[in-house]
Amino acid sequence: MKRWNIALAGYGGVGRAIAALLHERRAHYRTVHGADVRLTGIHRSASAIVKRDGLSLDESFAEAMSPADFLDRADATLLVEAGPTDIASGEPGLSWISAALAGGRHVITVSKGALVRDGASLAGLARANGVALKVSGAAAAALPTIDMIRHCAAGCPILSVEGILNATSNALLDMMMDEHLDLAEALAHAREAGIAEADPSLDIDGWDTACKMAIIATFGLEEALGLEDMAVGGIRQVEPAQLAQWRAQGVRPRLVGRLRREGQRLTGEVALQCYGPDDPFALVHGRNKAIRIRTDGMGELLTMGGGSEPRATAAAALKDFEHILTASR
Repeated sequence: MKRWNIALAGYGGVGRAIAALLHERRAHYRTVHGADVRLTGIHRSASAIVKRDGLSLDESFAEAMSPADFLDRADATLLVEAGPTDIASGEPGLSWISAALAGGRHVITVSKGALVRDGASLAGLARANGVALKVSGAAAAALPTIDMIRHCAAGCPILSVEGILNATSNALLDMMMDEHLDLAEALAHAREAGIAEADPSLDIDGWDTACKMAIIATFGLEEALGLEDMAVGGIRQVEPAQLAQWRAQGVRPRLVGRLRREGQRLTGEVALQCYGPDDPFALVHGRNKAIRIRTDGMGELLTMGGGSEPRATAAAALKDFEHILTASR
C-alpha cells in the first residue's frame, strides 16, 4: 500500500475542513485507491505542527518554519495550499507552491493569488518536475469549471466560456431585485448572514470573478491571461432605477465572466449582463454559480450549483486528490 503524506499550509475555515475530510476519508482511500493517506504537517500563519506518523486534529502548534523546511520535516508527498491570498503579490501561496513543486511534490491549491500572479510558470515548474498542480478549488470552489473543460469537453476546441462565479455578488443582485434594496442595504443583510466579507470590494467590483476566469484560461484552456488583459466591471454602479427597469422587463442581472476566441486571440472580460427568463443563467439564484461552455463539437455544456462554504471548497480540493491518486496507480 502506497503511503501518501499530506502537508497542509493554511488552517482557516477551508484548511480545517480539508483536515477533517482527510481523516474522514482514510478508509475510502485505503479501499478504493490502496493508499495509506496521513496528514503529517499543518502550517498556519505563525505556527506549525509536524508528525511523520500522522496528526490528530487536536495537536498543539509550535514555531513557524520556512516552506522548504516544513515540507521536508513533514516528509510530504503532496502539499495542500489553503492560505490567504493576495492577488497582487501571489503570496504567501506563491512561496509555498514553488517550494513544493521544486521539491518534486504534488500540489493542490485553493487560493487564487499565486495562480493569478504566476500560474503559467507554476504549471511549467510542475511539468518539469513530473508532478501535478491541481487548482479546482481556486476556480469557483465546488463548481466544476476546469474539469468541465479538460474532462467533459476533452478533444473539442472551446469557442467561449461564460460563468457566474462569485456567489456574493449573485446573492446581492438577487436581494436587490427581489427585496427592493440598494447595494448598501443588501450588503448589510449579507454581512449579517455571513455571505459578504467586511470588505467586499473584490467581489462586488468583479476582481474575484476576473481571477477565476484567468485561472480557467491558464489551467483549463492552457492559455495565459492576466488581469491586465481583461476589462473588469462590477455591480457597485447599479442604481434603483436600473433595478426597476429590469423588473419591468422581466430580466435578471448577473455578474458574468467571459472568455472568447477572436481569431487566434483569447479575450476576457467581467461585466454585468441581463438574462431573460428563457436563459438558464436567469435561474442561477442566490449563492449558486454556473458555467457555460460552447464547443465546436459537443455544442453547449452547462452546469450550475456548487456550494461555496468551507466544506464544499475542501471537497473540491480533495476531488483533485482523487484524480492524482487515480493517475498514480
